[in-house]
Amino acid sequence: MNLDRAVLAVAGSVVLLSVLLTVTVSTWWILLTAFVGLNLLQSSLTGFCPAAIVLRRFGVVSGCAFTSKEEVAAR
Repeated sequence: MNLDRAVLAVAGSVVLLSVLLTVTVSTWWILLTAFVGLNLLQSSLTGFCPAAIVLRRFGVVSGCAFTSKEEVAAR
């Protein structure tokens, strides 16, 4: 699994968890879904994704979407 798919898997899992918590615990958990959505939007515009940074440190190999400037220059 590359970094792009891992970021999407983490985001999807958090959204599903947030929906489950919203239904079972409190409607305030919907804010977590909004936060994930806003983070996905800003990362699509800026290329900066905190989840990608964390996953890269865990050794997930880069995909084509979340590459650093150094990796692009090396190609």
